[in-house]
Amino acid sequence: MESLDRVLKKYATSQDLMDQIRYTAEALSLGFDQWDEQYVSGPSLYVLIVAEVNFDEYTDPLGDNRWPVDRCQVVTESPDVFTKVARDVAFSRDGAVVVTGDGTIQRQMVRVRSPFEEEVPGVAALEFPDWMGTKHMSALETSLRDDVLWAITLSEEDGRVTTFLDGTYQDYPRDDIGGRWRPEG
Repeated sequence: MESLDRVLKKYATSQDLMDQIRYTAEALSLGFDQWDEQYVSGPSLYVLIVAEVNFDEYTDPLGDNRWPVDRCQVVTESPDVFTKVARDVAFSRDGAVVVTGDGTIQRQMVRVRSPFEEEVPGVAALEFPDWMGTKHMSALETSLRDDVLWAITLSEEDGRVTTFLDGTYQDYPRDDIGGRWRPEG
């Protein structure tokens, strides 16, 4: 297996791809105005950016949950179209969206299996903050896999956007999204 450094060099544009997906997740978070309402769930996303198309060894298809590739098949082809389709998926489907390093979105959404220490060294030593739910814990664990370049989540509970890389994460609580460019509401 290639080391993560080699994979990242191989897919030098993965940072731009991750940024585009993160910006979309942030736009969905900021565009939803019912976060404080009881019994209302916001948009939810879990996106994996992978180096190889073969991710079957750690995922299972999640029923009929599919990304509509007829509407958007490549993340970077049109950021506006990607955001519109991501919004629809975030409110109507469950599971992880898999994107290959070239930006191609896989049709089947998946459930990601938790790794064992034998297959992913370091996974047993991970520590999870109290705010992490199962989707975030899965993303953190999965980010340790050699062929996973990045993982990005949008929490349906509070609009938090988090990026995951090699067993680490960068968290963006909803109130911090957008920084000085955030529209005043």
